[in-house]
Formats: sequence, structure tokens, C-alpha cells
Amino acid sequence: MGLWMATALVVGNMVGSGVFLLPSSLAATAGPMSILAWIFTGAGAMLLALVFANLGRAFPRTGGPYAYARRAFGDFIGFQTAWGYWIAVWAGNAAIAVAFVGYLAVFWPALGDHNLLAALVGIAAIWLLTLANILGAREGGAVQVATTVLKFVPLAIIGIIGLFFIKGGNYTPFAPHGHSLSLFSTTAALTLWAFIGLESATVPAEEVRDPEKTIPRATMLGTGLTAMLYLLATVAIMGVLPTGELANSTSPFADAAGSIFGGGWGKVVAAIAMVSSFGALNGWILLQGRVPLAAAEDGLFPKRFANVHGKRRTPVFGLVVSSILVTVLMLMNYTKGLVDQFNFIILLATLTTLVPYAYSAAAQVYLAIKEPDQFRGRRFARDSVIALLAFAYSVWAIAGSGQEIIAKGFVLLMAGIPVYLFLVWRRDKDQGDDAPAEVGVIADLPQAVAAADVEPTVTRGEVTA
Repeated sequence: MGLWMATALVVGNMVGSGVFLLPSSLAATAGPMSILAWIFTGAGAMLLALVFANLGRAFPRTGGPYAYARRAFGDFIGFQTAWGYWIAVWAGNAAIAVAFVGYLAVFWPALGDHNLLAALVGIAAIWLLTLANILGAREGGAVQVATTVLKFVPLAIIGIIGLFFIKGGNYTPFAPHGHSLSLFSTTAALTLWAFIGLESATVPAEEVRDPEKTIPRATMLGTGLTAMLYLLATVAIMGVLPTGELANSTSPFADAAGSIFGGGWGKVVAAIAMVSSFGALNGWILLQGRVPLAAAEDGLFPKRFANVHGKRRTPVFGLVVSSILVTVLMLMNYTKGLVDQFNFIILLATLTTLVPYAYSAAAQVYLAIKEPDQFRGRRFARDSVIALLAFAYSVWAIAGSGQEIIAKGFVLLMAGIPVYLFLVWRRDKDQGDDAPAEVGVIADLPQAVAAADVEPTVTRGEVTA
């Protein structure tokens, strides 16, 4: 993947299905004040992007957050990062697939009435994109470029043209629900979900052309473009539609487009949202085999995940197993009584992406001290401050997730410990099985010398008998 494919991966994985409803959620939660939350969250996302840009330049290895956490803090933290991030990816893919089917139902109404049909269509989309990524990262990247352009350009057009239709009165009152810190934190937490995926270019690092330059450029460019798009669209939509109307809207972009251009824009925006969801699903499927691949190569995931095929080293086993798990979650989502559990799993999966962010920020500071040659020495102080701020931001975001989600997320991470213990035991056992042959030669040397009744002679470091 070159610069544009890697950038499309970053943008496409961030701009998914949620952004199409966020203006309504933010209007209902905090009103126009939520624009400040976008600015704050965008600044935090850029701090994290700088961290991943620096780490991607210094250590361009497949695995992204996992590779950095393990290099800095060892096997256990590395495994925790891989475990949580992998679960977050494939569980999140099930949610994106559900959103894709929901938007497709606008054009195919039967999907809204037949749960099994909807599930099968979502599963078909998952396996179609899995096949595209099995062919190789470049094929998956080509799909990503096309879908990113198809969703980014229309949203940007609505945002830019919307600026000319803003009514100043729609921004008043600026904070209809007050100015409390807790309200601001809640609003900022909502906007944070839209930036999950900014690290995407670092995960398939060994499939990126000239990774030392491409990864940092794609990470910064992708995050910056996405932050500008979000802020532009929110400012425009909140200026075009009154806060009360926007808060009750089920399709804020369609309503804003209708107000600007006139006529019904529901199907047009639904088509854009469908493409957006499809593109995000493709990008995250590309990643779902790469993190376990890196961990398996280090003996911290089952060996089969390290299997790669073809000249492009595609982790087919990891892609297939992950998509099987996504399929199971899709079927769970369409089974009565399990929908709430499914939604809760998605919330936990989102939380587990914040933990690798915190580990990665801390890893940059530690690795800059431990391996200064890998970084630009003149920028040590500046980069360390940025990394510490990014770490603080990640911890703040985790705290803002709520006590229940944090507690359940902790349990989810702890559930991986038995898996870690088994994998480390097996890895050490395999290494131990190879050791006796070498040790035996050394151990038997004195007996062999004695049996030959010859005194050993040491000459220039060599042992002869």
C-alpha cells in the first residue's frame, strides 16, 4: 500500500456509520456547545496521531499498538494489547455490518421486515470483503480508496455549502443544558468514538510501501482530514437546523441537505452512509488478521494465526477465524433476547481500543529513553510532552466511559490471562525441547575427554582434544 491507500485506510476506518447520527446525539446532549467538544477531541486525536506517527516511523512492524506495547513493556502487556484490540476489531465489525444492512434497507425494504434475510445479507458483505482482503492488502486497499472517496467528498460538500446557509440564531442558546464539566466530558466521549481507527496505518506496517515515511504521513494526513470533516459538518448542520429540530432528527445530514437544496435527500444520504459503512467494514477486516499475526509470530497467539500465504504474506487463517466470529455475533444480533448483550459487547470492545492507545503513548516515552537512536534526538523533549499528553487524554477517555463499562472491560482483559499463561507455557516448552541436544553436547564433553584419556588443550578460544 502506498500513501493514498494507507491514508484511505485511516480515514475510511474512522468515518464509519456513527458520524451520520452524531449531530443529532450531540444536539440532544449539549446543543451547539458540542462544537467545543469536537475541537477538544480533535486535539486529543491529533496528539495520539503524532504518537503513532513517531512509533510507526521508528518501528514499522506489523501489529501497530501491539508491537509497540510488547517492545516497551514485554510479553504480558503486549498480549493484553493484542487480545483486547483483536476483540475490539472483530466485535466492532459486527456492529458496522448491522449498520450497513440498516442503510441498505432504505432501498430494500424487506431487510427491515425479515431478520434472517438481513442477517444473511450482512454476513454476505462480511465474507465478500474477507475474500477481497484474502487476495491481498493491495486489493483491500483499492476497495478502501474507492469507498473513502465516495463518502468523504459528499460529506465535505454538504459541510462546505452548508456554511453559506447558516443562521446565527441556531447557535443560541449555545449551551441549553448548562456548562458543567461532566456534561462536557460526556459530549467529548461521544465524539471520541468517531476517531477510533486513527492508528490503522500502523497495523499492516509490513505491507506498506516505504513504511518509515508512509505510515507517519498517512496517520497525520488521515487524522487531520477527518477532524476537519467532522468539525466542518457539525458547524454547518448545527447552523442550518435549529437545535430542537436537529435533536429529534433520525437523519441529520439528509435534513440539512433538504434544507439547503430542497426536496427529499433521504435516499441520497442513505446511499452515502451505506458506502461509508461498507468502506469502514472493509478497512477493519483488513486489520483483523494483522494484530494476531504479529502476536502469533512472537508466540503470544496460537501458531496458526502466524500462517501467511502468497507473495503478499496474507494472514488467511486470521482473517477467516475473525470473520467466523463476526458471523456468530451477527447471528446473535438477530436472535431475540441477545440484542442488548450484543450492544454491550460493542461498548466493551470500543473501550478496549483505548487501552492500546494509552499503552502506545507510554511506550513512546519509554522507548525514546531506552532506544534513543530510533528517534530524532533533538525532538525528545517535545515528543515526550506530546506522548504524555496523549497518555493523559487516553486515561481521561477511559475514565469517561463509566464505571460499569470500565469494570466489565477490566474483566474482559483479565479473561485473556489464562490464554496467555497457556501460550507462554507452550512456547517455553517448545523452546525447552530444543535445548537438551545442545546442552547435552556440552555436558558430555568432560566424559568424552576422560574416556579418550587426553588432556584438553585450549588454543585461541578453541577446545581441542
